Amino acid sequence: MKQIKGPGIFLAQFAADESPFNNLNDICEWAAGLGFKAIQIPTWDSRIFDLQQAASSQAYCDDVIATVAKHGMQISELSTHLQGQLVAVHPAYDEMFDGFAPDEVKNNPQARQKWAVQQMLWAAKASANIGLTSHASFSGALLWHTMYPWPQRPAGLVESGFKELANRWLPILDAFDKAGVDVCYELHPGEDLHDGATFEMFLEATNHHPRANILYDPSHFILQQLDYLAFIDLYHDRIKAFHVKDAEFRPSGRSGVYGGYQGWLDRPGRFRSLGDGQIDFKAIFSKLTQYGFDGWAILEWECCIKHPMDGAEEGAKFINEHLIRPTEKAFDDFAGVEQDEELNRRILGL
Repeated sequence: MKQIKGPGIFLAQFAADESPFNNLNDICEWAAGLGFKAIQIPTWDSRIFDLQQAASSQAYCDDVIATVAKHGMQISELSTHLQGQLVAVHPAYDEMFDGFAPDEVKNNPQARQKWAVQQMLWAAKASANIGLTSHASFSGALLWHTMYPWPQRPAGLVESGFKELANRWLPILDAFDKAGVDVCYELHPGEDLHDGATFEMFLEATNHHPRANILYDPSHFILQQLDYLAFIDLYHDRIKAFHVKDAEFRPSGRSGVYGGYQGWLDRPGRFRSLGDGQIDFKAIFSKLTQYGFDGWAILEWECCIKHPMDGAEEGAKFINEHLIRPTEKAFDDFAGVEQDEELNRRILGL
């Protein structure tokens, strides 16, 4: 068995205009002071990272690595959640997702999609330059507006949607394959890849591309009422990244999984700081260790109640306490005997 690394922290929810969250050096110093050993970098945030420069300049990447290492930390993955989302956007969401794009491609879906693809290709090169093997992203969505089968979906619609999604992603997946990096899709409501069934559809449409993998985040599964532990049993060979994020699901007589258009504070399903939700992380860390996952356990803080600084401080300790050092011997070795074929045959009555 291999050991999960940690704790790490996704910087997306903490980057800000004020110090120490407005530049890479200072935010690393802050994170290291809380006990984090790695950072997952949001590549759309120019305050802390320049994706285009990272794709074209090994010297820049070396400087980034040195800045992080100065604080006793590593880079776990780069993230292109926002850019990956824009690889595939249904027209119904054009205006809402324009906020993820730079001004020069807003109100122009074709230009926006081309920009997103270029961002992903740069991310493959940047990841290779930094020496990473996994990358975090979203898939985007063409079918999400048909998630509930009313009106009835026309025959072949889902297959056509996944065929188009695969066509958009295959050149990107090939670029990541050339770079030696796995694309780890965070399975997330709002994405066409949001559970095991949809991930399988995508795998089939991409001819089971070896670089199409999973960022495992159990919080999105408890909100869908999916068995997040059985998921590991089914898909552990494709889990290449891990967000440690807690959540709770509290159905009522007023609303359930769909949330009744309510805000996060009032929805039955909502994200919580680590330890404040319902997820069984002891079982998750046990299963991932059992299956040999040796990537980073990354805190993604999203909570509608607790202050982010408290969530970060508590999260580092929480992850550290859940890391498992795998055993190097069986617990009953003391009672073992040397292999003896004649003895074995006698025990079998042969």
